[in-house]
Amino acid sequence: MEQILSGILEQAIAAGAAILLAAMGELMAERTGVLNLGVEGIMAMGAVSAIIAETFIPNPYFALLIAILIGLAMGVIYATTVVSCKANQTLSGLGMLFLGTGLARWIGAGYSGMPARAPFATIRIPILADIPLVGEALFNHTILVYIAYLVLPPLVTFMIYRTRHGMNMRAVGENPAAADACGVSVNRIRFMYTCVGSAFAAVGGCYLTMSFTPAWSDFTVVGQGWIAIALVIFASWRPWRVVGGALLFGGVTSLAFVAQVLAWKVPSEFLNMLPYLATLALMIIPLLKMLRSQRKLTTAPAALGLPYERS
Repeated sequence: MEQILSGILEQAIAAGAAILLAAMGELMAERTGVLNLGVEGIMAMGAVSAIIAETFIPNPYFALLIAILIGLAMGVIYATTVVSCKANQTLSGLGMLFLGTGLARWIGAGYSGMPARAPFATIRIPILADIPLVGEALFNHTILVYIAYLVLPPLVTFMIYRTRHGMNMRAVGENPAAADACGVSVNRIRFMYTCVGSAFAAVGGCYLTMSFTPAWSDFTVVGQGWIAIALVIFASWRPWRVVGGALLFGGVTSLAFVAQVLAWKVPSEFLNMLPYLATLALMIIPLLKMLRSQRKLTTAPAALGLPYERS
């Protein structure tokens, strides 16, 4: 039983890492007022570009670099559309979604099912990994998992709430006109974090094909970009709550692992559906609490999704 519990925790952490990487990027973009509904398309492009790059140069860090560059390129396209050209963010985000997923399937057709030649190696942390029950589960992962859980949350939290830059960033998302009047470049900050968010989404996709399930298929990403967006809303745009949501998603996903180990007579289709049911529950439960308490549901940035033009 101890091995089963440890395996569940290890699988939950690993399964939630891609969602966490993408959600952290989306959180920073939304804090500046830019909503990107194309996260899943960018994740798909990051996933397929990593596996393609790795076939030419079998080095996981080279694949990661290519995925980041692809994510930045898509971020530049999206930021130019919604920040510079003031296009509707909802429609533009959906366009980015279809562009990314369609292009990923097209260029990845010849690589479907091909395993990664040099995926990220697991890094076992001595002494800590020997802790009973939780040691192997917490301290035996790839470097991207450690970055997702140990580096990003405190770094993003400190940057948003403890620095002048973070204050400017929040001001741009809440009241861009006031931020502009104080000398803050609204468009520059929005453009920058739209690109940063896209890069993180691509890294999440790279993690899927170079670490979690080291191979590419049309269903590698399937829905995880949408779950990342939902987690940002569920977390009320706060980094540490995003971590909790990612772990919850990973825990639900790991039920398939438990079912295999314990030979549960549960249809695999139902187990595959559970993460998305959990996501719906995360969105519905706060709404029900709001209706009962008559309080505001979220603390979304006031200018989220709204283009800014200096009057």
